[in-house]
Amino acid sequence: MEKNGVALATRAKPNQYKKVIQALPDARFESVGRCIVIERKPLPRLPRKIAVVSAGTTDRPVIEEARVTLELFGNSVEIIQDVGVGGIHRTIAAQELIDPCSVVIVVAGMEGALPSVIAGLISKPVIAVPTSIGYGASFGGIAALLGMLNSCASGVTVVNIDNGFGAAYAASLINREIGMPISGQ
Repeated sequence: MEKNGVALATRAKPNQYKKVIQALPDARFESVGRCIVIERKPLPRLPRKIAVVSAGTTDRPVIEEARVTLELFGNSVEIIQDVGVGGIHRTIAAQELIDPCSVVIVVAGMEGALPSVIAGLISKPVIAVPTSIGYGASFGGIAALLGMLNSCASGVTVVNIDNGFGAAYAASLINREIGMPISGQ
C-alpha cells in the first residue's frame, strides 16, 4: 500500500476486517468475495474489459474475489452469471457480452465443461477456475479441475480450485500487456 497506494487481502473473515479497520480506517470489506481492500491511489484504468463468466449462482464468492481483484488492478469487468452448460442457450446468448472482452475468466464446478464451451465460441484467452461447489461426484472441485485440465479447446489456462484471485491476477497481466508495444520496435 505504501508503494502503490493499494492493498488487497483475500480470504478475509469479518473479525480480521474489524482489526484492520482499527488501524486503517480507509479499508473496506467486500464480504461476498471475502476481501479487504485499501485503495488510496487507484491504479490507472485500462480501456479493455475482462469478462467473468459463471456456470451457476453458487459460484458467487469466487466471482466476487475475481471482480474485486480485477477492479483494484484497473480493469473494467463484465459479470455474466448462470450460463452453465445445463442451459447452453444462455451461454450462446451471452456471447455478445463476452466478445468485446480481451480476456475471459470462467468459473464453474460440477464437471467443469463451461471453459471448453466458451473457448470453443471465442478466440480470446480463457482462464478457468474450478469451484468446490457442486453436488454429485464433484469431490470438492477435483472433478471440475480435472475436466478443465483435460479441455480440448485451445487457449484454456486453469488455476487451482476456488482461486478467483489467481485467475484475476493472470487476466490483469494479460489485459495490461495487450496492445503494449513490443520492446525494441
